Amino acid sequence: MLLRLHCRRCFDPLHGKPPGSPNRGRVGFTLLCALLVAANCQGQEWQHWGGDAAGTKYSQLDQINRENVSRLKVAWTYDTGDWSDGSRYPTRSAFEATPLVVDGVMYVSTPFCRLLALDPETGEKLWEFDPKIDRGMRANLFVSRGVTYWQQGSRKRIFLGDLHGRLFSIDAGAGKPDPEFGTGGMLDLRAGVADRFPDNQYKLTSPVAACRDVVIAGSLVSDGAPKGPSGDIRGFDAATGRLLWRFHTVPRPGEFGHDTWQGGSWKDRGGTNAWSVMSVDEKNGLVFVPLTSPSYDMYGGDRKGANLFGNSVVALDCRTGRRIWHYQTVHHDVWDYDLPAQPVLVTVKRQGREVPAVAQVTKMGYTFVLHRLTGEPLFPVEERPVPKSAVPGEETWPTQPVPLKPPPFARQSVSRDDISGVTPESRKECLEILDGADVDVRIYDPFGERDAIIMPGLNGGANWGGASFDPAAGLLYVNSMDVGGLFRLVKRPEGSEIPYALRARKYEFLWDSKGYPCQKPPWGMLTAIDLNTGSFRWRVPLGEFDELKARGVPKTGTPNIGGSVVTAGGLLFIGATNDRKFRAFDKETGAELWTASLPASGFATPVTFRGKRTGKQFVVIAAGGGNKYDKAFTGKLVAFALP
Repeated sequence: MLLRLHCRRCFDPLHGKPPGSPNRGRVGFTLLCALLVAANCQGQEWQHWGGDAAGTKYSQLDQINRENVSRLKVAWTYDTGDWSDGSRYPTRSAFEATPLVVDGVMYVSTPFCRLLALDPETGEKLWEFDPKIDRGMRANLFVSRGVTYWQQGSRKRIFLGDLHGRLFSIDAGAGKPDPEFGTGGMLDLRAGVADRFPDNQYKLTSPVAACRDVVIAGSLVSDGAPKGPSGDIRGFDAATGRLLWRFHTVPRPGEFGHDTWQGGSWKDRGGTNAWSVMSVDEKNGLVFVPLTSPSYDMYGGDRKGANLFGNSVVALDCRTGRRIWHYQTVHHDVWDYDLPAQPVLVTVKRQGREVPAVAQVTKMGYTFVLHRLTGEPLFPVEERPVPKSAVPGEETWPTQPVPLKPPPFARQSVSRDDISGVTPESRKECLEILDGADVDVRIYDPFGERDAIIMPGLNGGANWGGASFDPAAGLLYVNSMDVGGLFRLVKRPEGSEIPYALRARKYEFLWDSKGYPCQKPPWGMLTAIDLNTGSFRWRVPLGEFDELKARGVPKTGTPNIGGSVVTAGGLLFIGATNDRKFRAFDKETGAELWTASLPASGFATPVTFRGKRTGKQFVVIAAGGGNKYDKAFTGKLVAFALP
C-alpha cells in the first residue's frame, strides 16, 4: 500500500509539474520517481545472494519487528526431495542454498544442483531445470549455495553452476537454457583451466558474480595435492558466454607477485581459488574476490615464499580483470586458513567523513577492514613474528598480519586448563583423545610431527556464512565457532610428490562422541562489531544442547555454519546451529526474541522479502541438516510469516 501511494504521488500532475515549470521538469521528476520506485521494489525482494551486490544481507523491511516477532508462524514448507545421507549415493548432502526472490518469483538451487522456481508466498513450484549431475560421484558434499540473477533490458537470466564445473544461463521466465549463451545455454568451465588434470575436481558450489554485463566465475578445486586445475578467476560476456579476461591467481613470469614463488613452484600450482561468494561494487566497476590457500594447504616446503595471491582479498576491474589492489591475510599458508566468506562492502565513518570499505571476516577470527578503492587497512595492522616450523624443508613465513582492531571474534589459543568439563564423561573422553598431544598452542603455531590442536579449527572462526551489516548502526554481525582439530604431519614414502602430509585424529572437529567440543564453552558465538570504532557492541552464545541445558549447564553455543540477515525491523535472523533451531535476535542488544524448531538444522543463510500479492513479509531458510553436524538430512525450505 505504501508503495502504491508512493507511485501515485510521483506521477500525479500536481507533483510532477510545479506551476510555471516547463514540461521537461515533469519528465525529469517522473524519471527520478521511477528510479526511486525501482529501488524500493528491489528493497522488497532478495535479488542477490547477499541481499545486495555488496553482500550486506540487510533488508529495509520492518513489518516483522521486535514487538511482533514472537508471533511468527510457519507459512509454508517446500520439500525439494534432494538430499543424501550416504546410503543410496556415496556422497552426503548439505542444503546450503540462499534463495533469490525477483519479480515475484523465488529461485533456489538444491544440493543436486536442480534449479527450482517457486511462488514465494505459497511455495508452489512453477518450473524446474535439472542439469542432471552424476549422483554416483564421490565428492566432499552434494552442495549448491545459490544462483545469480542478471538482467539486460527485457532479457532476464539465472546463472546456475554445478558440480561438474558447468555454468548454465537459464531464462528466468521460461526455465529454459538460453541458446545464445555458450553452447546451448551452457559453458564448460573446466576448459582451459583443468585440461591437464582430467580426473581432478573442478566445481561451482557458490554463485558467480555479475557486474557490468560480465559474469565472473571462481571455482572449487582440490587443495589436497600441490598440482591441479588452476584457480584462476575468469570474466565472461553475460549475454554470449564469450571469455573476456582471465586473472592468474598464481602470478606467471613477468606478472606482479610472481617473485613470491621461489623457483618454478608457481607452475601448475593448485588451490589459490575462490570457492566462496564474490562481491560487486557496480558504481566503481569492481569485483572483490576472496581467495583460498595454495595447494598443498598443510605443507609448503615445495612453494617457498609468501605465495601471492593465496589467502588474499583481491579487487579486480569487472570489465578487464585488471588487479586494482590486493591484501594478503595469511602469508605462506600451512593451516588451511583460506578466505571462506564473501567480502562485505560497507561505509564507515572516519574523522567525520564517510569512507567506502570492505570488511573481510576470516577463519582465524580476525576482521580486516580495508579501504574499498585502495585496499589500505582502516585500522592498524601489525606484522607480528610467529614461530618457525621445525619440519625439514618447510619455511614458514616469519610474520603474520594481526589487526589491532577489531578484536578477534573467535578463540585463537587453548591450554590444558581449557579442557572441557561440561560432563564428567566428556572430560574423560577428551583427556583420552588428547593424551600425548600438544595442547598448549596459539594461532600460527606450525604443525610438527606430534599431534597438536589447531585453534580455530579448519572450519573457523567464520566460514562461508560470513557477516551481515546494518548500514544505519554501522554494525557488522558475524557468527563463529570455537571447535579445534587435532593433527600432525607424517613423512611420506620416498619419491612422493611432497615429503610430508597431514594426518588427523580429529580432522575438522575436536569433540567427543556426543558432539561436545573438547574445550570449555562457549562453542559458538554471535558478535556485533562496530566498524566505526573497531569495538564489540555485544556478544552472545549461539545455539545450545538441550541435554546439557536440562542438566543445568549454561548456554554453550554450538558448532554452526550458515549466515545471518539483519532488518530495519530491529532484528537479526539466523539458523546455522546444529540444534535444528531458527532464531531472531534484537540487533541492538543481542537479546534472543524468538526461536522456532526446524525439521533439520538450517545450515544456510535465510532471506526475507515482501510478497507482491499479500504484502506480507516472509523469512525463508533452507533446513537441510546433514553436512558434518546433523544426522538428520532433508531438502526442505521453510517460510515464516506473521499470522
